[in-house]
Amino acid sequence: MRHVDIWLIKATRYDDDGYPIRWIRSAIPSNSLACVSALVVDAMERRVFGPDVETRVHAIDETNTRVDIPAILRSHRAEGTRAIVMLVGVQTNQFPRAMDIARPLRQAGVPVCIGGFHVSGCIAMLGEDAEELALARELGVSQFAGEAEPDRLDEVLRDAFDDTLKPIYNHLDDQPSLQGVPVPLLPGATVRRSFTHWSSFDLGRGCPFECSFCTIINVQGRKSRFRTADELESIVRLNAAEGVTKFFVTDDNFARNRNWEAYCDRLIELREKEGLEVRLLIQVDTMAHRIPGFIDKVVAAGVRLVFIGLENINPDNLEAAKKRQNRIEEYREMVLEWKRHPVVISCGYIIGFPADTRESILRDVDLIKRELAIDVLYFNILTPLPGSEDHKKMKQAGVWMDPDFNKYDLNHRVTHHPRMSDAELDAVFDEASRRYYDFAHMERVFKRRVQLRNGMRLTTMYNLIAYRQGPRYEGVAFAEFGLGRIIDRHERRYGLPRENPVTFYARYGWRSARTLAAYVYTYGRLRLSVAKAWRVWGKQDLYPYADEAIAAVEAAHDPLVHETAARSTPYARRRQENRLKAMNRDVLAEAGSGPDLAGQAEPAPVGGST
Repeated sequence: MRHVDIWLIKATRYDDDGYPIRWIRSAIPSNSLACVSALVVDAMERRVFGPDVETRVHAIDETNTRVDIPAILRSHRAEGTRAIVMLVGVQTNQFPRAMDIARPLRQAGVPVCIGGFHVSGCIAMLGEDAEELALARELGVSQFAGEAEPDRLDEVLRDAFDDTLKPIYNHLDDQPSLQGVPVPLLPGATVRRSFTHWSSFDLGRGCPFECSFCTIINVQGRKSRFRTADELESIVRLNAAEGVTKFFVTDDNFARNRNWEAYCDRLIELREKEGLEVRLLIQVDTMAHRIPGFIDKVVAAGVRLVFIGLENINPDNLEAAKKRQNRIEEYREMVLEWKRHPVVISCGYIIGFPADTRESILRDVDLIKRELAIDVLYFNILTPLPGSEDHKKMKQAGVWMDPDFNKYDLNHRVTHHPRMSDAELDAVFDEASRRYYDFAHMERVFKRRVQLRNGMRLTTMYNLIAYRQGPRYEGVAFAEFGLGRIIDRHERRYGLPRENPVTFYARYGWRSARTLAAYVYTYGRLRLSVAKAWRVWGKQDLYPYADEAIAAVEAAHDPLVHETAARSTPYARRRQENRLKAMNRDVLAEAGSGPDLAGQAEPAPVGGST
């Protein structure tokens, strides 16, 4: 062998009709693909195949690029050439598509290795013989569990070159340092196949919390590991050389990265001294606003979009998911702290907790609309993802879970709900989104931004369109969203028949026309809402706007607490009462009442306690 073609493929998933979800321009590129691509390029520069072997690396994000299986097979059959395929960052809902890509390649003898959260999560929680990975074993696809830094792919690449891939490469018990390893990087041409022109990278891995629905803590661990500020600067400079200056920082919780301030200081320095300015999307928890100076500093560093894991507004649901760090009594304060700055706030929201009912879900959506100045709400169905504690417990208890992994995208119901029928849960998931994204509320979002002097009108509008239209007309969530859906009649899920061309193209044409019309209508309506709201920009004092979400509220009378009191818990009530006591002590101390508050009357209990 004198030539090696390495194909790094980030698989997509299938839509409900069995066609791969692919776009002319997709959303944000995969960080897993960026990480593995950098590691493989580094391995090639170190000549892991020997000094006389020429290599080519092809990084493919299937959400915007077709996987050319015939080309891979031609490479495999060419004299003196070895083709190696690595299925990168495969999530559970992408596993069926990844296996369909692997099937013809393995039949032709092409070495294929798969990694990502599905493989790692299943092995971490269920063992190496997990039935959720049976198809990979059946097809002879090698599995890589854990993280690939710093040079763990060398062994995989050499074994693939020698056609001696092992069934499993398990590194879950040894979580590597992120310092001193190749930094995530994708070519600028690959990034520009996204309509946002945003790239992605991670600065830390691992999470200290223990949410039962999460897979991260079981794959990347609860002990956090971090890159340095110098490595962040390297990432920014390498991307800037490719014309890329906007990034999604994929850390599950940027606020818990101990180097967050050093990162921000470095980015501020690059902007002030060299004019190198970046724009960032970060993910944080609901307590990040408590960190002194955190919000001011990250905004100064370039953060313009923030995703917050709100998850729910009912204490019983949060406690059931071991999400005790989410405190609904601080939600309003948290949102308004972020709203002091020009950022767009997106919050994750989960429905389908055991205590939920149709009535409670819709009531809570209305409550959020009224009481929290959130811009966009990302609706998910509570899903027992393989690799999570929820999935393991349900599997051990023999609870039914849908065997079709393609549905594990957080937008499909994959198990039965104890209080709602399957049809009722499906319907209320759709209804909740429609209720939040009605035009009256979206206009209210713009008016709040004007009154609070947040700006960001176009970014807000584009986010509203994507979060509203994606589930409604494309059947995808924001992370899977794109522009210009491509559906190839010849590419369909294994086992499904090829459709009649007349039927296929007629439906495809009608779907495209209907979707385009819906986008044009929504865009037009929102442009009018923006124009109406921004007429008073600079005149907010003369033409003020007010509603419950941006009004000051006494902590003892917080509607979020009182209107969810029936679904509170003893733990939440004690916490809320202690918070009020502490606030009262602070008020009395500031008023000169002295530090000794013994004998002072306690505040009225909250959360329905007696």
